[in-house]
Amino acid sequence: MKRTLLKALVFVTLFAVPALANEPLPAVPPIPASNTMNAQKVELGKMLFFEPRLSSSGIVSCATCHNPSFAFTDRVARALGHNHQVGPRNTPTVLNAAFLSSQFWDGRAADLETQALGPIQATVEMNESLERAVSKLNEIPEYKKMFTEVFGGKEAVSSGNIAKAIAAFERTLITPNSPFDRYLMGDKEAISADAQKGWELFQKKGCNGCHSGPNFSNGYFFRIVVPGSTDLGRYEVTKKEEDKYKFRVQTLRNIALTYPYFNNGSVARLNDAVKIMSREMLGAEATDSEAALIVEFLKTLTGTMPKVSYPVLP
Repeated sequence: MKRTLLKALVFVTLFAVPALANEPLPAVPPIPASNTMNAQKVELGKMLFFEPRLSSSGIVSCATCHNPSFAFTDRVARALGHNHQVGPRNTPTVLNAAFLSSQFWDGRAADLETQALGPIQATVEMNESLERAVSKLNEIPEYKKMFTEVFGGKEAVSSGNIAKAIAAFERTLITPNSPFDRYLMGDKEAISADAQKGWELFQKKGCNGCHSGPNFSNGYFFRIVVPGSTDLGRYEVTKKEEDKYKFRVQTLRNIALTYPYFNNGSVARLNDAVKIMSREMLGAEATDSEAALIVEFLKTLTGTMPKVSYPVLP
């Protein structure tokens, strides 16, 4: 009786949130007026993204965990940071993060600019103060020149401008033109018959109640406890009892490449992740054949990867 009631409550909670129609990923993400983009700023941001001197050890960069070769993840269960410390959560991809309404699993950063400075200061990640990071960049003539050209002013090298440059680069990391995008735009042969069946199941089961919109995330937070997790999620940000074990709906774009899955990286196979989501979020067991069809659909969300050449740092 209790489990039946729980399933009903989950269903009502999920579908009380208006679903946005799934649609092709735009070629250009939202760009804030406070951080306009140009080629110089993006290039500076790319250099900083790969810059290990932003860490206290001089060996950890944003790209350490957000590796372009691994679809901007690290493909380990939980991130490894300063002094090989194991972080509390799985590394989310930066791909298409520009379309998300908040950043990090718990949504503690409202935008990419705020997010960019978090890992630099986190003791388990890059373990550096913003003051020292700025000081180190100021001592490198090439960086000082680039910051001045991009931002102007006597104090061009600043933590705020570091964040703006990195965020500008990250807004170029989008993956349009996936097979599913082409299917939505009218090319009915862009995805297989099994993938089309998987898309029908995805809708029929209600997966797009949360995984909606062009980035397959409505940006809301829902409670889910996956195997081996004790992570309190959104509660760590708000301290509200109702936010315990809640996490922001993750994007499904490029999901076939961003394993392992969930906040603690406890699930290696996409089929298993689909079954867990069906059981925990929809209160219904997915059969092997249903999971396989949905996986075939999810594979079609792999888009055209951004071409990122590794920068030569000064």
